Amino acid sequence: MGLHYSVPVQQKLVHYIQLIARWNKTFNLTAIRDVEEMVSKHLLDSLVVQPYVEGKTVLDVGSGAGLPGIPFAITSPEKRFVLIDSNGKKTRFLMQAKIDLKLDNVEVIHQRVEDYQPVADGHRIYFDVITARAYATTDEILSSTAHLQGDDTSILVMQGKLDERIESDRYQIVGSYVLEVYGLGAERHLLEIKKI
Repeated sequence: MGLHYSVPVQQKLVHYIQLIARWNKTFNLTAIRDVEEMVSKHLLDSLVVQPYVEGKTVLDVGSGAGLPGIPFAITSPEKRFVLIDSNGKKTRFLMQAKIDLKLDNVEVIHQRVEDYQPVADGHRIYFDVITARAYATTDEILSSTAHLQGDDTSILVMQGKLDERIESDRYQIVGSYVLEVYGLGAERHLLEIKKI
């Protein structure tokens, strides 16, 4: 995986990991405490998915510490990202990270995704891409975000061990990718799912 970013972008990514490490001491954002592990198991694990994120609006469901949403927002400032999580401690961290990293392309929502009803100019908002990493089962992700999916929405589900089962006949897997993460010997997969 060849990740090539400008020095300012690299500095923001490092600052982001430093923020996680600092806040993690109090807010338990992640079970990983070692900064080097955070880089491989969180940062690089998120960034390896970025080539599959097409479109202008991205919803990161169960964003937690902002993974993968914040790394995407840092490296794709032209896109708009909505990071949603029902945990107040985590959304407080996300708000502070947004401020500290000067991420004008990020909106943080403290709410259950099932209850999130975005509207602009009197019309319901649908997202181009919905991402989920360590959030729920694939079927739970699909059902909890159904009201946020347009006809062309790509749902990107990040997985460890590959599981291509989908109970609903309203969806189809349009891509199944093996991901190689530098410094991470674990198996990683990405499912790309769309409505039929």
